[in-house]
Amino acid sequence: MAVSSGWLADWSTASSLGLGLGIGFLLGAVLAAALVMLRMRDHRYRAAAIQSANEAVLSSQIEGRNRELSQQQHAYVELQQRLQTCRGRMDQLQISEAEMRTRLSASQVQEQDLKGALAEAQTVADELRSENSALQVQLTRMQTQLSEQEKRTSEKLQLLDEARDVLGHQFRNLANEIFEARGQAFREQNQSQLNDLLAPLSEKIRDFQSRVEDTYSKESRERFSLTQEVRQLQELNHRISEDAVNLTNALKGENKTQGNWGEVILERVLENSGLHKGREYETQVNLRSEEGRRWQPDVVVHLPENKDVVIDAKVSLVAYEHFCSATDADEQIRSIGLHVRSVRRHVRQLSEKNYQSLYQIRTLDFVLMFVPVEAAFVAALQHDPALYSDAFKHNVMLVSPSTLLATLRMIHNIWRFERQNQNAQEIAQRAGALYDKFVNFTRDLEDVGQRLKSVQNAYDKARNKLSEGKGNLVARAESMRELGAKTSKTLPENLVTMPLRLEPGGSDRPSVDDPPATVRS
Repeated sequence: MAVSSGWLADWSTASSLGLGLGIGFLLGAVLAAALVMLRMRDHRYRAAAIQSANEAVLSSQIEGRNRELSQQQHAYVELQQRLQTCRGRMDQLQISEAEMRTRLSASQVQEQDLKGALAEAQTVADELRSENSALQVQLTRMQTQLSEQEKRTSEKLQLLDEARDVLGHQFRNLANEIFEARGQAFREQNQSQLNDLLAPLSEKIRDFQSRVEDTYSKESRERFSLTQEVRQLQELNHRISEDAVNLTNALKGENKTQGNWGEVILERVLENSGLHKGREYETQVNLRSEEGRRWQPDVVVHLPENKDVVIDAKVSLVAYEHFCSATDADEQIRSIGLHVRSVRRHVRQLSEKNYQSLYQIRTLDFVLMFVPVEAAFVAALQHDPALYSDAFKHNVMLVSPSTLLATLRMIHNIWRFERQNQNAQEIAQRAGALYDKFVNFTRDLEDVGQRLKSVQNAYDKARNKLSEGKGNLVARAESMRELGAKTSKTLPENLVTMPLRLEPGGSDRPSVDDPPATVRS
């Protein structure tokens, strides 16, 4: 009985313990379920908050891209304005190279100032690198959180990249068209300026060609008219011979009268030859020999290269008149012999004067002895054929009105050809000088072009380093200001509004063209 009571007591105690344990377990399960529900609710709230944050970040990035596109469009407009400004500057460069050099010097000074500013910016950048390292750690952590968002926004970013590529392609095409138009206008302007410079040269060359053609045409016409002139001279000589025969009877008196008449005939022949008195020939020239003797030749004809020809008129008409009036053969033979001896005497006297030795003139090796009567000249040569050669041995050449006129016409043509040659030489010399001047001009023009190209290249490089190229100084300086650098001045707006790019090698320096960082969860 006592055992049963003890067992019941134990069972009652065990039952109480079991019930307590069951109730405790049940309460624990309920509490655990409540905790789980609370955690699940917190997790949902946290996930919703993360999603909201991600959506806000995505919206911010889309707005940033939209702002970037707007900035690019604004930069495109600014680029067109800069192109117009560059055109104006190019015109100024073409007007004055000295002004361009001054501007280049100013650009170099500005570049030195910017280099100093860059050095200061580098110092600030070094100070910011440590802070950037901490930010890089935070960025790495954020990248792990944004990996899921990157998957969601990849398609949108791809669309943005495609739109950027299309816009960039259109921008490059438009820029190429603008540069091509500017280059075409520059070439047309250079061609117009070159044509303006070469127009006087072309006109002078055409004038030179016209003068040469006129010279040769005139020479051909003169050669053609020479035959007619010779015929006229023959007729003139015939009339002169007739006049001489008619005057023979009047000139049978004193030798002085005959000499004067011979000089008159000689003067008429000289006038008909085309030579000009006082220029191509002179009459009654007073000369003196080394012994002091005075000589006065009838005519001194000048030749090119400072040469002279002496002409002396000799008249022997008494014996020739007897020959013409004689009725029998013996009288004619005697008279013609006297006439020939008279001619030989004149030849000897003229040879003894030795005009070739006079220092005041540079005469040829012979003297022309003029016989005014053509018939008397022919009759003497017919009776004594050796007369001409014997006279030539004494440095005397016998001439009649016809032969003297032909000789003087040859001298006239020699002078004409000499003047034509001098003109041609002068024309050739001037043309050569003109050509040399043109060659020097083209060399100077090429040199100016090369210098303009060099100045333009230097200007483009300086401008590219300053505000246009990737990693330009303006972009770096502006990025330092945006990162918190203390400044008291601001850059010009037209430079700041250019698309900002930095060198890709600076991995610790952010670029506005870099894609947004991603968060990996």
